[in-house]
Amino acid sequence: MGSNPATPTEHALDVPPEPLSANEEHTHVKSTVENLSPTRVRLAVEVPFDDLKPSLDTAYKAIAQQVRVPGFRPGKVPTRIIDQRVGRGTVLQEAVNDALPRLYGEAAREHELQVLGQPEITDITSAEEIVDGSVWHFTAEVDVRPEITLPELDGIELKVEDAEVSDTDVEEQLDELRERFGTLKGVERAAAEGDYVSLDLSTTVGGEEIEAGSTKGLSYVVGSGDLVDGLDDAITGKSAGETAVFTTTLQQGDHAGDEAEVSATVKSVKTKELPDVDDEFAQLASEFDTIDELKDDIRTRLGRVRVMEQGAQARDHLLEHLIESVEFPLPESALKQEIEYREHEIVHSLGHDDSLFERYLESQGKTREEFDTEMRESAEKSVRAQFLLDAIADKEEVQIGDAELTEYLVRQAARYQMPPQEFANQIVQNGNLPMLVADIRRNKALASVLQTASVTDASGNAVDLAATVDDGREMVMEGDDAEVDGDLD
Repeated sequence: MGSNPATPTEHALDVPPEPLSANEEHTHVKSTVENLSPTRVRLAVEVPFDDLKPSLDTAYKAIAQQVRVPGFRPGKVPTRIIDQRVGRGTVLQEAVNDALPRLYGEAAREHELQVLGQPEITDITSAEEIVDGSVWHFTAEVDVRPEITLPELDGIELKVEDAEVSDTDVEEQLDELRERFGTLKGVERAAAEGDYVSLDLSTTVGGEEIEAGSTKGLSYVVGSGDLVDGLDDAITGKSAGETAVFTTTLQQGDHAGDEAEVSATVKSVKTKELPDVDDEFAQLASEFDTIDELKDDIRTRLGRVRVMEQGAQARDHLLEHLIESVEFPLPESALKQEIEYREHEIVHSLGHDDSLFERYLESQGKTREEFDTEMRESAEKSVRAQFLLDAIADKEEVQIGDAELTEYLVRQAARYQMPPQEFANQIVQNGNLPMLVADIRRNKALASVLQTASVTDASGNAVDLAATVDDGREMVMEGDDAEVDGDLD
């Protein structure tokens, strides 16, 4: 135990106040609340010294276990000796650090505040000022949930696309299936777009060969543009045995941004031959005997996909409608947290490489200012959706049962290709279970509103979403498309 313990930290108060347990004693805390804005308040809290006593006793016990005083066993050092050796102020500071989260939570509950994130603690009485019988105080500024007046939620009218499957849709699926069963055949001609070539590549920077940019027997589709800038133009028109040499700017790796010379030798040229669309192909590619049966099956499967797409469209349109229908202020801390999370995800995916991020912006055709603006708009939409769905869940008294939570965990574990128990353990260990439950609750709230909506397709036909909505279990929204993931607590 050092002589200068840390002052109270914000992270100690990161968890929202919990309700008092049945056997937890109320203190004599006096507090007032001041509204600084529609989404931020200041709590002024006064605490009689007697209410610090339990934390003071705890501090003495903790310090007694750590100090070593000749003649006393660990944990048996009298308080007066601790005061002499460690200092009364140090003990009081420990007591304050221990009591502060509890007393802040009690004050927040007293005023029925729905707090968000960490409070900013100020004006706290120093340990030197605390004496027996005195009153110590602190103030806490914290963001709170905005008040939301919900619109009428029953019978909202929504439009979705028709769930039709065209002959072109079926043909496109057949073409993809034919691609899977196509065979490569060598040709005695120059390489053209769409051909499959085998390449030997050698890349040099400043006259030195780069191992990462050199290989032999690489299979490449001419025109795919997914390897090295300039390669497609260089090898188009080259026959087997011919070599093309060109310069390019490397986009990845240790030499990203460097100019390199690439030598590409075409070893072979092949074209893919697709099977004819006939009964023989149907038997090869499916369990059906005739091509008509295969086409009918494709049409049926696509029909089911279109119906599911109608459900997704209705969900997205409903969320957009709700966001546009309700105006309320957003707490800046919640918005900042969402923006930081999204930025971290992008930077992390790019390996924290600033040059890659710059190229990412170039590929998107955006400036940094445009990126930041779009990021903020997207984050604001997401946070607004979260608050709205929380308000709906509160109004509808949505509850999440153990069976629903387990079902979601199993489904998510499969998505990440992990054993369900291992996935659940990681969720708990990382402290993400409350966030997970909040997401499920929001999705279930949106599903409950969707069940009462009036949905029609582009042709004016009523759409029954019963097949795509099952008490929210099929409404689990993942990723940025749904714009409702995340946690506000």
